[in-house]
Amino acid sequence: MTISLDEALALDAVDPLRKCRARFRLPSGIIYLDGNSLGPLPVATAQQITQTVEHHWGGDLIASWNKHDWIGASQRLGAKLAPLIGARPDEVLVCDSTSVNLFKLLAAALSARPGRSKILSQTGNFPTDLYIAQGLASLAGATLKTVDADAILAALGDDSAVLMLTDIDYRSGARHDMARFTSAAHRAGALAVWDLSHSAGAIAVDLNAAGADLAVGCGYKYLNGGPGAPGYLFVAEALQPALASPLSGWFGHADPFAFDPAYCPAEGIARFQAGTPSIIAMAALEAGLATFDGVSMGAIEAKSRGLSQAFIALVEQRCPGLTLASPRDPSARGSHVVFAHADGYALMQALIARGVIGDFRAPDLIRFGFAPLYNGFADVWRAVDILAEIVETRAWDQPRFRERSRVT
Repeated sequence: MTISLDEALALDAVDPLRKCRARFRLPSGIIYLDGNSLGPLPVATAQQITQTVEHHWGGDLIASWNKHDWIGASQRLGAKLAPLIGARPDEVLVCDSTSVNLFKLLAAALSARPGRSKILSQTGNFPTDLYIAQGLASLAGATLKTVDADAILAALGDDSAVLMLTDIDYRSGARHDMARFTSAAHRAGALAVWDLSHSAGAIAVDLNAAGADLAVGCGYKYLNGGPGAPGYLFVAEALQPALASPLSGWFGHADPFAFDPAYCPAEGIARFQAGTPSIIAMAALEAGLATFDGVSMGAIEAKSRGLSQAFIALVEQRCPGLTLASPRDPSARGSHVVFAHADGYALMQALIARGVIGDFRAPDLIRFGFAPLYNGFADVWRAVDILAEIVETRAWDQPRFRERSRVT
């Protein structure tokens, strides 16, 4: 069932998250549906960075490590992020990048399962996750095995050390049943590592309820931390004493300013720190996390489903030639919707030229991310209205829209 523009405006008028849109600096005339790749700039970010640069660094210099708790930034931000992913405050650490954190957790999991050498993952998992696993496997004498989604459970066995899955598929938006797959990994004697990059901040994630062991994610998508924002990692409290980070940097030392030449890991989640964090980048991510203040993830997921359902219905009614490439069941997908089109790249470039920003994934997929904090139902209706006009007039069929950029 589709909605009219008047109905979309009426839904926006009673939206409990409507006030959150003012927390972002959204360019006039743009419908931004690419928060699944890069969140927009929060209004508070510039002030947060200015405060850090001009007053803390500029005014208090090195004293800021104590005076402004730069030294505790990784754990402080981890505690702020924890409620968004169903974790305890002392189970999350903001640090490094998603790739570095994944390496750390995969290596820790392998070491914790002596006699087992297999990392199991899904064929078509996000490439950087597979690359990291391939590199680690070559260093550790392990193997990476990938199988289709419907073969994962059967592939778990006595040689499985760790199951590595992405919560939301970056192409289709398909969602794994985290509790089911984690439980299966445990029955096989393996640990499970989850990548939350395409779910945290857009749908409700409950790591503790799912019995999750380990997780990683990025700060620049739905968490609005800015391009290249720090990543984060999660280690279940019960596992923390038993796991060791392979990157034994000084920030993960029990007493880093003792300058002991022998490494002694810190207690708890702090042992998974490595080098000095980027304080300016941390300041930007802190402003991004603040955009979730006073908001429940249940409300965010409910709106996400409403937006994506409305979008799918309108596209299928008004845009012939596009084929849904995401699960139709809203409970089986995340907060981005994917359609296939033979000329998807050109079609997306034509959309962007008209002020509707999504993105493209080879070979033929156009993606639209719905961020409930700032996207509304009128955005959905207007975006599809423009898409329908482009499809009907074949406005995408121009040489300029076929020129490939480095970033798609």
